[in-house]
Amino acid sequence: MASTIVHHDDYSASDIQVLEGLEAVRKRPGMYIGTTSSRGLHHLVWEIVDNSIDEVLAGYATTIDINVDENDIVSVEDDGRGMPTQIHEKTGISAVETIFTVLHAGGKFGGGAYKVSGGLHGVGASVVNALSEWLEVRVFHEGKIYYVRFENGGHTLEPLKVIGECDPHKHGSLITFKADDKIFKEGVAYDYHTLYERFRQMAFLNKGVKINFTYTKGEKLEHTFHYEGGLKEYVSFLNESHEILHNDIVYIDDTDNDTNIAVEVAMQYNTTYSPMIYSFCNNINTVEGGTHEEGFRLALNRIINKYAKDNNFLKKDDENLQTEDLKEGLTAVISVKHPDPQYEGQTKGKLGNSEVRKVVSDIFGNALSRFLLENPNQARLIVEKAIGAARARQAAKKTRDLTRRKNALEISSLPGKLVDCSSKDASISEIYIVEGDSAGGSAKMGRDSTFQAVLPLRGKILNVEKANIDRIFNNAEIRSMITAFGCGMGNEVNLDKLRYHKIVIMTDADVDGSHICTLMLTFLYRYLKPVIEGGYVYIAMPPLYKLYRGQKTLKYVYTDEELEEAKKEFAGEKYDIQRYKGLGEMDPVQLWETTLDPAARTLKRVSIDDAAVADQVVSMLMSEKVEPRKNFIVENAHFAKNLDI
Repeated sequence: MASTIVHHDDYSASDIQVLEGLEAVRKRPGMYIGTTSSRGLHHLVWEIVDNSIDEVLAGYATTIDINVDENDIVSVEDDGRGMPTQIHEKTGISAVETIFTVLHAGGKFGGGAYKVSGGLHGVGASVVNALSEWLEVRVFHEGKIYYVRFENGGHTLEPLKVIGECDPHKHGSLITFKADDKIFKEGVAYDYHTLYERFRQMAFLNKGVKINFTYTKGEKLEHTFHYEGGLKEYVSFLNESHEILHNDIVYIDDTDNDTNIAVEVAMQYNTTYSPMIYSFCNNINTVEGGTHEEGFRLALNRIINKYAKDNNFLKKDDENLQTEDLKEGLTAVISVKHPDPQYEGQTKGKLGNSEVRKVVSDIFGNALSRFLLENPNQARLIVEKAIGAARARQAAKKTRDLTRRKNALEISSLPGKLVDCSSKDASISEIYIVEGDSAGGSAKMGRDSTFQAVLPLRGKILNVEKANIDRIFNNAEIRSMITAFGCGMGNEVNLDKLRYHKIVIMTDADVDGSHICTLMLTFLYRYLKPVIEGGYVYIAMPPLYKLYRGQKTLKYVYTDEELEEAKKEFAGEKYDIQRYKGLGEMDPVQLWETTLDPAARTLKRVSIDDAAVADQVVSMLMSEKVEPRKNFIVENAHFAKNLDI
């Protein structure tokens, strides 16, 4: 009997690849900066600026100069101590070269150089170097200028050397780099607004620091961010588009002696119904909250309820005001500086240190109690607003059952206007939110009924920025959407029950359509934010024009820029142009070909990159105050082209 010999491919130690130094970063950049998209590109800037901010936190730097030039070369200079220039005992090269070429090398591990810092992994500077076409470091120290240059992903051209002299009193570091377009294939162009918002936030969070920002692309834009009031000024900024409920801001900036945890909190109520609460630890935005937010909420509940009962706003046996009552119209920023922060998850989204809860609760609680006692008129306004919110909450509770679906398969409970799809698989199901019966009729006939549902809305939905929870729950259009989506709203959102994994806003390409879209996004942002954060919300992009000859469609065009290109494409030919003023002008076939067909359509996914900025913009655009809205439009007008107004 013949035997069969199976030959396996050789697999030995020689097959194991060892990535030396910064090679690992270039091989797997996403492991270090999350993504090589625009977000990852901007992360390089954050890493370098964070190092300068750490010098501010340590008490050695006061000014940071940031410049982005025409060629997308970034330079960051601070007036801190300057990086150490001596030879590092372990690596045998200068400390500067060690910082920029060795992963997990930094001054933040031993606890001596920095009491607090944003980045604790020691990979920031070296990762930026690894992902740069070139990077230069200049250190100003004791009248000398030290210099080193790295190229092609962090390779040192020659050791650190002295290249000149400077003012003996000058000190600090200057880092200049050019991101590598071989890594960032989407391009290495930095977004002005993204940089602007981040640097402004950094200045708010580190009172007294001066951040000078220069951005040159065609025109030269220069800004200085400097806030001596710290979080007080941050809250004023967040509330500038709102009518404030009370004049004074509750503010505390103190350090717990036992734990050395610094706590800074600012809060103020406005007359709206939506809260804006943001938390930070060592300048990192803890988007998922954590123990510092828990401490804040504990104190808020304890102190305001005690004050309300002690001053007969509530009877002794009345139900306590709940957190959601106390959060209505509240703008608050909580910032802690911790010598050894522990985060849940690699993203640093949630602070986990248990001791922080008590520290924040005690420090902020004492400050809030003192504020209420010293300002009885303002205290009365705060308590009465919370009591009003409690009454609206109780009224809304009676309505909530009407909007809640116990079972996603319970068709009888779906709104009558909904034209549902036959699929019960949420992962492939889509719902189109359209304005009016005309567009709804075309969408109904043009869709693929297997996986595409259509919900027509009648007119403009309620502006939730100007309505309390009771009115919101009683609004027929909002109830229809909530019932159709099936996942609840507010604090009760459950994404597992979401019936459609694509919620598509499809409105006319005119001013009314844009307004309806904005109202929709405002509602989703305020009451279904997890749905946006999960990437389930989209905006349909119907065409603006059709180029045709007789009965033949030559091309659909989606922007005015595309129209100009199409005119060049068909130069010398006879054709007509149709401008679509509304979706109702399209027949079902055209709507399918342009806007509904997954193979041909364009959908824009709605994302939230910076919640604080998004909150502020939404509030400004949808609030009663005209002046901030006007200023915003004027300031941003040169960034917008071909607006249909």
